[in-house]
Amino acid sequence: MRRKILAAMLLASVMTAPAPAQDLRQAIVRDMPELMTLYRDLHANPELSMVETRSAARMAEEARRAGFTVTTGVGGTGVVAVMANGPGPVLLLRADMDALPVEEQTGLPFASHARGTSLTGVESGVMHACGHDTHMTAWVGTARRLAAMRSQWSGTLVMIAQPGEEIGAGAKAMLDDGLFTRFPHPTHALAFHDSASLPAGVIGIAVGPALANVDSVDILVHGVGGHGAYPHTTRDPIVLASRIVTTLQTLVSRELNPLDSAVVTVGSFHAGTKHNIISDEARLQLTVRSFTPAVRRQLLDGIRRIARGEALAAGLPEDRLPTVTVRDAEFTPATVNTDGLTLSTETLFRAHFGDARVERSAPVMGGEDFSRYHLADPRIESLIFWVGGVPRARWDAVHGDVTQLPSLHSPFWAPEAETVISTATEAMTVAAMGVLGRH
Repeated sequence: MRRKILAAMLLASVMTAPAPAQDLRQAIVRDMPELMTLYRDLHANPELSMVETRSAARMAEEARRAGFTVTTGVGGTGVVAVMANGPGPVLLLRADMDALPVEEQTGLPFASHARGTSLTGVESGVMHACGHDTHMTAWVGTARRLAAMRSQWSGTLVMIAQPGEEIGAGAKAMLDDGLFTRFPHPTHALAFHDSASLPAGVIGIAVGPALANVDSVDILVHGVGGHGAYPHTTRDPIVLASRIVTTLQTLVSRELNPLDSAVVTVGSFHAGTKHNIISDEARLQLTVRSFTPAVRRQLLDGIRRIARGEALAAGLPEDRLPTVTVRDAEFTPATVNTDGLTLSTETLFRAHFGDARVERSAPVMGGEDFSRYHLADPRIESLIFWVGGVPRARWDAVHGDVTQLPSLHSPFWAPEAETVISTATEAMTVAAMGVLGRH
C-alpha cells in the first residue's frame, strides 16, 4: 500500500512540475521498480568497511550497463566509473558502500541477517544502519539519468563507489591509490547523505561547515593494583580514570569560547576483572569533535594535560603517567561546503523542487571522509547535502522532535527508501547538470 501511495505522489509531482522537471521525474518513476529491487538486495546483503566486494561488483556492473568505463579495486574495493563527453568541467560524484556492525531490528521483510568480522576482529551482525544502501542506489539512478542525457551536457563524469567511510579510511585509500592521477582530476565534487533529522524528500544544505573533525583518542591509565580490602596499598586506576572522565567535561564547558562548537565523549571505559581486586590499569576510548584546526588542537592538548594532571594529583610517579594516543590514521577532517557550488546548487534546487522542499541545515557533529577530496586539492568546488528519510506521518506524530526518532546508526533506522532514492537521484542529476549542462 505504501509503495502505491509513494508512486502516486511521484506521479502527482510530475504533473505539477515544469516540462524539464516533468521529463526527469517521469524517467525516474520508470526507473524506480528496478532501483528498489537493487536497494532491497543491497540492504539484505550489507558488508563491513573495506570488504565491500559484493557491493562493489554490483556498482561496477550497473555503471558498465549505463555506458561508463569502469575500474575496480581502487583503494581496496573502490569503483571508479568514467564517462567522457566532450570539453568542460570534471565532476566527481561519490557514494559510500560500507555498512555497520549493528544487529538489524527494523522488522523489514528484506532486513539483513548478515554477520561479519571487522578489521579489528570483532564479529557481529551487519546492517546498513547509516543508509549507504540508499546512497549506492541513487548513485546508480543518477548514472542512468546522466548517461541518458548526454546530449544535454558536456564534460567528464567520474563516479566513484567508495569503501570504508564508516572508519574514515576509504577516501584516503582511493586518493593514495591514484584517484586524482590515474583518472580525470575533478573540478567539482558532489555527494549526498540520507538524514534521520528531516522529513522524507526534504533536502538540507549547509553553507560552509557541514560536518566535523573526528578524532579517536585512547587513554591508558596506569595504577598500582592490589586487594580491594586494602586500597591504601594501591593506586586505584578506576578512581583516577573516573576523575579524568569528569574533568574532560570542562574542556567544552569551561575552556572553549562558548561560541565555538565541540564534543568530547568517553565512549568506552574498561577496567578490572573481579569484585575484590583493584586493577593496575584502566582504558578509555574517546571521540573528539570540532570544526576548526585551532579548536581541535586545543581539545587534544587539553586531553593530554588533564590526563597527566589528574595522575600527578593522585600521586602517580612520572613513569606511571597515563598514555594518551591520538589515532591519526582514523582522523576524519571537517567537511566544508564551498560557497560557489553550494549557493548555485541551492538556487537550482529551490527553482526545481520549490522552497518547501529545500532547507538551510546547521552543521552537525557527525563526520564524513568526503572532505578529503576537497582537501586533496582546495581548488575543487565541493558540496555534500542531506536528503530526509523520516516518513512524514512519523515526523508529524512527534512534531519533528528528532529525540523521539531512530537516529543514523540505530538498529531501528529504516528510511522511507523510495522517497530518499527518488529525491536523491533527481537532486544529484539536477546538481550535476548545474555543473556540466550546456548553459
